[in-house]
Amino acid sequence: MPELPEVETVMRGLAPSMEGAVIARADVNRPDLRWPFPDRMADRLTGRQVIAMRRRSKYILADLDSGETLLVHLGMSGRMTVSGDPLGQFVHDHPAAAKHDHVVLHMDNGARVTFNDPRRFGAMDLLDTAGAETHKLLSVLGPEPFGNDFNEAHLVAAFAGRRTPVKSALLDQGIIAGLGNIYVCEVLFRAGLSPRREAGRIAKPRVSGLVPIIRQVLSEAIEAGGSSLKDFRQANGELGYFQHQFDVYGRENAPCRREGCDGEVLRITQSGRSSFYCGKCQR
Repeated sequence: MPELPEVETVMRGLAPSMEGAVIARADVNRPDLRWPFPDRMADRLTGRQVIAMRRRSKYILADLDSGETLLVHLGMSGRMTVSGDPLGQFVHDHPAAAKHDHVVLHMDNGARVTFNDPRRFGAMDLLDTAGAETHKLLSVLGPEPFGNDFNEAHLVAAFAGRRTPVKSALLDQGIIAGLGNIYVCEVLFRAGLSPRREAGRIAKPRVSGLVPIIRQVLSEAIEAGGSSLKDFRQANGELGYFQHQFDVYGRENAPCRREGCDGEVLRITQSGRSSFYCGKCQR
């Protein structure tokens, strides 16, 4: 499932074609994805100008001049791609309609934005812009990792007394929004922390040290266009490249990349997910 860097990359790729443009026509080709689409979604999108594009955790949000916001979640295999952009960012002609093109937005500037999702685990909803943060999917989210509310004091307080593994704590979207399995593994490697460590037993200075590491890993991933393992593509259809920089994720039995460490990358299962880490230098 795309994590924060992938969603941020897609949002940034969509923004030049969508911000300020009008949705001349919205084609909604099925009644639902993970859950039913909102009533009259095509009618409520058609003719609306996109005021701003933004991201909240793993959700893309498009604020409309109607006072509503289109919320998009890519799910496991969803893609939002742009074709025919007259601004010159994308040179792709409009492709032929594909089987799993579930929602297509025809922008008045000539761009076409297509949501394709073979597994249909993605989602779309329309919500009141002014009350967006009270939406059931957004109200439970913690602070954004690049925001001022995510800081050393917040993380220390969130970890205090927690007996869950640090891996699970960092995946808790109520503590920090947008982190997923890939980037938590990479963060813990750089911090030298085992994913098995109880969050509440980590010394405060080491917990505080996670904040800049999280921001650095995410920044590098965004700069690389995210990570493409199976389905992820950027808005222009290209792959992300951060997977080539993984220190531990997906590198089971490979030698540790930390200078001076002769350990190897191990894989364990935690809460049904694979955790990759060096069994020697991550403690």
